[in-house]
Amino acid sequence: MAEIDEILSVSSLYSEEDENALRDLGTNDPFPEDPDAPLEEQQFTFRAVFVGCALGAVISASNVYLGLKTGWTFGASLFGSIFGFAILKPLSKVLPSHLGGGYFGPKENVCCQSAATAAGSLGLLFTSGFPAAYQLGLLGDNPVADFGRIITFTLCCAYVGIFFTMPLRRLYILRLKLTFPSAVAAAYTIRSLHVGRNAAANARKKTLALVISFLIAIAWRVVSEYAPGIMWDWHWAWWFHKAGWRWIIAAENWGWIWEWTPAFIGVGLLVPLNSSASFVGGSALAWAIIGPALVATNRAFGTPASSTGASPEYINYANMVLDDPVGAPSPKYWMIWPGCAVLLCASMAEIVGNGGTMIKSMAIAVEPLFTKIKARGLRGLRPSGVSAGDSEKDGEFCDPVPLDQQVPWWMWSGGLAAGTILTMLVMRYQFGQNAGVTLLAILFSFLFSLVGAECTGRVSVTPVTTLGNFAQLVFGGVSKGTGMAPRANQLNNGLTGMITLAASEQVADMLGDLKTTHLLGASPRVQLYAQCFGALVSIFLSAGMYIVFVKAYPCINTLSNTTCAFPAPDVGAWRAVSVAVSAPSLPIPRSSAITALCLGALSIVSTLVKYRFVRPEKRAWFPNWNAVGIAFILGPLCTYPMAMLFGSLIALVWRKYWPASAVMYCYAVAAGMIAGEGLGGIANAVLQIAGVAGSAKGTSIGCPLDVYCG
Repeated sequence: MAEIDEILSVSSLYSEEDENALRDLGTNDPFPEDPDAPLEEQQFTFRAVFVGCALGAVISASNVYLGLKTGWTFGASLFGSIFGFAILKPLSKVLPSHLGGGYFGPKENVCCQSAATAAGSLGLLFTSGFPAAYQLGLLGDNPVADFGRIITFTLCCAYVGIFFTMPLRRLYILRLKLTFPSAVAAAYTIRSLHVGRNAAANARKKTLALVISFLIAIAWRVVSEYAPGIMWDWHWAWWFHKAGWRWIIAAENWGWIWEWTPAFIGVGLLVPLNSSASFVGGSALAWAIIGPALVATNRAFGTPASSTGASPEYINYANMVLDDPVGAPSPKYWMIWPGCAVLLCASMAEIVGNGGTMIKSMAIAVEPLFTKIKARGLRGLRPSGVSAGDSEKDGEFCDPVPLDQQVPWWMWSGGLAAGTILTMLVMRYQFGQNAGVTLLAILFSFLFSLVGAECTGRVSVTPVTTLGNFAQLVFGGVSKGTGMAPRANQLNNGLTGMITLAASEQVADMLGDLKTTHLLGASPRVQLYAQCFGALVSIFLSAGMYIVFVKAYPCINTLSNTTCAFPAPDVGAWRAVSVAVSAPSLPIPRSSAITALCLGALSIVSTLVKYRFVRPEKRAWFPNWNAVGIAFILGPLCTYPMAMLFGSLIALVWRKYWPASAVMYCYAVAAGMIAGEGLGGIANAVLQIAGVAGSAKGTSIGCPLDVYCG
């Protein structure tokens, strides 16, 4: 659904003793160099790229798991920053120079982080568009048979997005000076690890906290698979139902189950309380009010949870039943349309609410081309002694990076041209898509990437799946207008949507890295190199992890009446948009359409009022409509919203009563919990393939109907 960078206030990233040193650094201009630090002769090193790619691989694998579970993925910047330091700093001291030893400073740390970020991206392609295409029967029999064209498609998406990003550095970082909260957090973290009287001690404490939480989360996820009804999911309503409280089974039916998920408790430690509360509020509206009302008035229908007829009052409302989607929809299918409407309308309202900035962004985006032409004409008139960097002030900003560390225009434009041509060839010969449509899709991807960059730069949440859905609507409508057959239209709008999704994800991630680069005075050209290597890892690893999960849990790629261990909310939304935009008539229940229009209008009005009439410090009292929309699509599964709120409340109490401890450990613990559960989920998938997972060797104690519930 969205990519979420870890959100922390800048002030929470350094220890109290170093406060005076960091208080006035700000978030716009490069930090001053440490006068006592040795000169960093090499920023782009094999050790930094290798370790960064390895750490990014952990996040990439974790993101495929978490994306299939919830539709949310997480950036690797802070994980790569801290763990990269923990690995490379000791090695730099004990190894000889010819084996990777030598000074490891903050600029090389940024290179490691950039490789990790790029290696950890692209997971959303495999938790939305690709599973939806297989569910609709638009690709081959299985991902293994299609592995070659999956790889080439992902490669095209990755590098087009990376080269999109380079000219936007001047726009968003130097001219508009967007904050990019997670990138600023990473910059302060890296500086706190390298600079200050207590840097070494603080680094050890943060690293130890991260490693411990990481290992505990892995162990908990693997072990709990063998007793899920005791250690993972608490089906409390079923327990009370068996004790005689017959009516309370409704809470179980509608997904109000407590889950001990380290990842989403960790997410709650990071995100604002507003986001968690909105997530729970959206779940309550959808699955405690609207859903029961639909069933009571015979506008939606569930299916018995037991095939044997046991406990007939135990009903499954989580199935995607499509036998009669208009006349007899399941609650889950009915909720997709209001959820999509809220996500799309809220995103559009955000754009309109920041309309002035967006128009300025698009205008400035094309300015460097004209500036370059003008500079060439005036090159002969430049006074001696004036550097190229000094002459590029443009009235408002001066690029502080030396010319030899900048990315030259021919490098990014050549890479973008090569990526565009390759994408057109791949789409034409491997997927049968017209080259002109592909070129138009790439142009639209650039425009939508500006929206994603604005969201990331301001709040560190990028609604990339929603942007992909926008592209689906645009190209699905165009294809339908040309008379394209429905199945061809579904494949066409799905692929173009995935191009937009991947490009937006790459632009958001890479701009965040470039913001960290800017603040620490590192080389943008080095980051481009590191990102290119990291993306190569992500291309193969994300696709590989997707195949592992599909082999272990075939329900991911099939439309069935069984409850899947992976709800994959993005897949349902992606599939629904593909079908709706290509169908002769919209397969939407009338009551669902009316609700979608009303909630969409409410999200627009609420967002516009927030920006036009409310002071910035009061805007946190308005709901996060993206979280509300996700709750509609995710459910009836209320475990993740409750876990996030639980984590946010822990963070609130922690920071209020033990602020020094929270400053030191809160992020590190959260990062370890998020990454650890993802890796534990991968271990469980391997055990599932081997036939020794909890489903074969575990216990069903605590599970409804005494049926294994892992």
